[in-house]
Amino acid sequence: MNWQKEVDVVVVGSGAGGMLSALVAAKNRADVLVVEKDKLWGGTSATSGGGIWIPGSDQAKALGFEDNLDDAFKYVRALSADNVPDENIRAYVENAAPMLRWVTANTGVIYTSQPYPDYHAENPGGSVTGYRTHLPEMFDGTLLGNDLKTQRLPSPAASLFGYLNWTFAETYQLLYRGSGWLTGLAKNMAKYWFDWPLRFTSRKDRRLTLGNALTGALRVALNEAGVPLWLATPMKELVTENGRVVGIVVEKDGKPFAIRTRKGVVLAAGGFDKNQQMRDANAPLYNKAWASGGVTSNTGDAIRAGQAVGAGTMNMQSAWAAPVFHVPGEDRGRLCTIERALPGCIMVNQKGQRYLNEAASYHIVGQQMARREKEFGDASPSWMVFDHKYRHQFPMGPLLPLVPDWLQSGAVKSILKKGRTIGELARAMGVDPAALELQIARFNAGAAKGEDPEFHRGDAAYDRMYGDYRHQPNPCLRPLTEGPFYAMPIYPGDIGTNGGLRTNAKAQVVDDAGQPIAGLYAVGNNAASAMGESYPGAGVTIGPAMTFGYVAARDLTGANA
Repeated sequence: MNWQKEVDVVVVGSGAGGMLSALVAAKNRADVLVVEKDKLWGGTSATSGGGIWIPGSDQAKALGFEDNLDDAFKYVRALSADNVPDENIRAYVENAAPMLRWVTANTGVIYTSQPYPDYHAENPGGSVTGYRTHLPEMFDGTLLGNDLKTQRLPSPAASLFGYLNWTFAETYQLLYRGSGWLTGLAKNMAKYWFDWPLRFTSRKDRRLTLGNALTGALRVALNEAGVPLWLATPMKELVTENGRVVGIVVEKDGKPFAIRTRKGVVLAAGGFDKNQQMRDANAPLYNKAWASGGVTSNTGDAIRAGQAVGAGTMNMQSAWAAPVFHVPGEDRGRLCTIERALPGCIMVNQKGQRYLNEAASYHIVGQQMARREKEFGDASPSWMVFDHKYRHQFPMGPLLPLVPDWLQSGAVKSILKKGRTIGELARAMGVDPAALELQIARFNAGAAKGEDPEFHRGDAAYDRMYGDYRHQPNPCLRPLTEGPFYAMPIYPGDIGTNGGLRTNAKAQVVDDAGQPIAGLYAVGNNAASAMGESYPGAGVTIGPAMTFGYVAARDLTGANA
């Protein structure tokens, strides 16, 4: 092999897990290089809410929440797949808080613990009060310099108008139009539009929030540590010598470029979200690449490269399931999180029937939708149905309240259905009017009393967290009575695949016999998740990615602190 560059560590992928792994290795005196396939950096992490699920954190303790790591282990173990080793779950639970402590001490990332219930909080070891989910504080994008322009934009579902960044606190202020909401919105829009000269060269908002804040702060720390990040540099293959991974071949400036590694390679390049062939072969339940919220560059290259050198795989049938809206012209599905729990809406299948608790976690709803579609063929799309009061009060995916129907974008108008009566709406949806009228009448009877005897919407702590606290006795339920009535199609999708390369508790990639492949590590959605096919709480995607990125870097550099 004609090596053209030599470093200690190469990290493939520039999401939160990859960048943190590179930073920890660099802080432990390793010569590190990050290569990114896309022309933009930040991966799916940059498009996300940036939340991490961290049991036993210092931040939670400071707020008076004394967690128990054995409870956290018990909680995840019961939800995760049987084939996930205990030691992998234990490694996550025990290293998560130390990872966050290290991040707080060594980067500009500031996380705050949130009173956000676990998704199955009533299960043994779950937390009803929350404080395991952590969200990033805002970060000043000015510190990125020119790198701001190549940071991946937030998801359309995590920004306003597709360009204005916002925090969760601002989301709730706008959602309920609390005191000062219009003034706050006007100020943030003014900051954005009068940010000259940037406004003439980029759509980026310099006020970074959520996943942009997380990845922005990590990139600044990488820059300060002198770690280069090469964009538009896809990995083509792993190189082995005597069974050990000793480097990679990338494509740089259109030509093969061989990079030798003295210590190891960390694969952090995401799942196979946008690879339809890999979905067809491995994940038939989640078979729509276009319905994934993952970024377009996530095509499973690193997973296939690992398999080519003998790596085992696990749970390739799995994904972080989610209900998504699909707006014509957009390159990904829009995650539907809050809207389903708000009063005045229901979800029905193509027969006009409810078949699930709309307010459950997006992973559970996404799984139920996918399974319903596989068994009955009537759930893709399903329909979110809502009345005029909901339409005026709340958003429904890309459909904004207070904005008249005729002022919505052409793409949104093309998928929005409307009727003066339930029957008229049903005909616009292609649903039997009598069936939909009967379903809504049955739902309304219970909702008027704050009850959902069929699916128990609003009973769980997680359901109520996203409901309208002003509406009682059940913040998730209200009869649909005020016409005109509306409907939007919603699909079983995901926010990324989560099956991948088999790894051990040190994030080392292992073969099918469980033996480590020397010099090779995998984190994030390149690795089969320690969560199995479950989703225990907000932040169990990026939380493990960062935690195992931290673990991998410490192991390959022999770090003791």
